[in-house]
Amino acid sequence: MAGAGLTDRQAQVQRGLRLEYITLSYNVIEAVVSITAGVIAGSIALVGFGVDAVIESISGAVMLWRLKLDDHHRREEFEQRALRLIGWSFLLLAAYVGYEAVEKLWTREAPDRSIPGIILACCSLAIMPFLAMKKRQVSREINSGAMAADAKQTLLCSYLSAILLGGLLLNAALGWWWADPVAGLIMTPIIAREGWLALKGENCACH
Repeated sequence: MAGAGLTDRQAQVQRGLRLEYITLSYNVIEAVVSITAGVIAGSIALVGFGVDAVIESISGAVMLWRLKLDDHHRREEFEQRALRLIGWSFLLLAAYVGYEAVEKLWTREAPDRSIPGIILACCSLAIMPFLAMKKRQVSREINSGAMAADAKQTLLCSYLSAILLGGLLLNAALGWWWADPVAGLIMTPIIAREGWLALKGENCACH
């Protein structure tokens, strides 16, 4: 029975690794496209979305290493350090997005329309909830708090995608220049909350 249990765990770990490889690959593409499109269009929400993808890529790389080791004691120790690093990164991201959004509103600087940004947001909105659900299933099977935290971050990406898409569509369709910085302001507390939870270690619950 012990051998069968070990085999089941190894199968779930391999499943988790595949999910992380898919997520990491997509996040790299997401970061490059959104930051590039955001800089070209002058969209703070789009650039912030890309920086968020960079942070998620770092989280995914950490998770890959952890799953490959699959050592309970080392995983727990590294998990706490990684969560603190990710937590501070999210708080810095929240500060950046919030500052830039307020500045855009103050100066009334209108972003250009970004069709690549709209397409990217639609893709992320379709892909990320599915990956988050699968990661959550794996986290329960192997009792991994780190995997559960990573699943939450992936789900957060889908929320940010919906907010980003709304801002970009309103700007493109109706010319509401303020929709983009307002979308950035809406993102700010969501990102900050995840950072605070990571610092407190509350993203680690597998439930």
